[in-house]
Amino acid sequence: MRWMEEYRQKLMSAADAVRLVESGHRVYYSGNAAAPFPLIRALVERKDELRDVQLNHVLLIGEDPIGDPAMEGHFRHNSLFVGPADRRAVNEGRADYMPVFLFQIPRLFKQGIVPLDVAIVQTSPPDEHGFLSLGVETLASKAAAESAKKVIVLVNEQMPRVLGDCFLHSSQVAAIVEHSAPLPELPRHPIGDIESRIAGFITRLIEDGSTLQLGIGAIPDAVLSQLEGKRDLGIHTEMVSDGVMEAIEKGIITGRRKSLHKEKAVLTFALGSRRLYEYLDNNPQFEAHPSDYTNNPYIVAQHDNMVAINSALEVDLTGQVCSDSIGTYIYSGFGGQVDFIRGAAQSKGGKPIIALPATAKDGAMSRIVPVLKAGAGVVTSRADVHYVVTEFGAAHLFGKNLRERAEALISVADPRFREELLTAAKERRLIP
Repeated sequence: MRWMEEYRQKLMSAADAVRLVESGHRVYYSGNAAAPFPLIRALVERKDELRDVQLNHVLLIGEDPIGDPAMEGHFRHNSLFVGPADRRAVNEGRADYMPVFLFQIPRLFKQGIVPLDVAIVQTSPPDEHGFLSLGVETLASKAAAESAKKVIVLVNEQMPRVLGDCFLHSSQVAAIVEHSAPLPELPRHPIGDIESRIAGFITRLIEDGSTLQLGIGAIPDAVLSQLEGKRDLGIHTEMVSDGVMEAIEKGIITGRRKSLHKEKAVLTFALGSRRLYEYLDNNPQFEAHPSDYTNNPYIVAQHDNMVAINSALEVDLTGQVCSDSIGTYIYSGFGGQVDFIRGAAQSKGGKPIIALPATAKDGAMSRIVPVLKAGAGVVTSRADVHYVVTEFGAAHLFGKNLRERAEALISVADPRFREELLTAAKERRLIP
């Protein structure tokens, strides 16, 4: 087959492949469990040869050597979602953060708003026709690979061949590096009493036949663990976790009543255990799509009874949600929260939910606050918020005025802070 001959001609070492990157280039590399670490390390080895290389990416897990202060002037992160690997660099001014909705990231590359010279992605081995699956992260990788002038692929024999709109053909790439290593795994978050209580209030809002979107963390895991007795739930989400896999295995998630992609779990990336990655391999129950499809609010809204469950750092008494910063300190990113909150809000029977523990710092401070911290970013506006759930209940805010919102949010705050919040609400004249 001709593609096999071309494939062999493009095989090279990581050191040779990254020579496609030049000073001043704009580069995209995949993140989450698909981060191409051997190629990242090869880039670092070339640091003294390179200047002003911009590296665009979503969430990075694990250690990223490019965030080291010694890389300043050689490489600069342009983070589309900040995580532990680049958080320090962003807040020290050695890296950049771009606030952007997850569903709009592919557009940045397709329309040349962020032009790309090189895309570096990790894939599965080619199938018999020469197609490489983007595996556990389609997100913006497909758009980046289709938009960049040159593409480097790290072909990992341990990357699952996930199905869907997530394939590149080997003829589209300039350099291929073969590799074999386990993908990074996400340890399960311990589910405590608080998360269990929050999940209990959320599961009361989930009806049979609902389609779910859930993210990372103990609260989504707790919700998935409490779905016993629910029937024919579906999945249309950005992230698939072990909890989704387990609910499918139990017959709770079937997708039979989904409005779109019946009997399919639709995702844009997966993050979890090795068993999850093995379960995804060639499994026709799953379809991976780019984030401009999975997270497009118009697509999300077409699912009847769409339940979107997202988290927050703090919520003020009018319902404004801060999720990406602690005051001026950039902590994460917009991600898909607004995409799914707005989509679920337009869904027939949909329920957009913000879920968070009522307190932080071992109960020392309330997450329901009179006003957001100075400099805090509003990720989800008060007009978008329908439900706020804590371990003390579910506050329904849609259709409520500012007084009613403040009263509802105080009712789900930790009782130790309710008097203080009530006083603050009166001082703001939210409550007479």
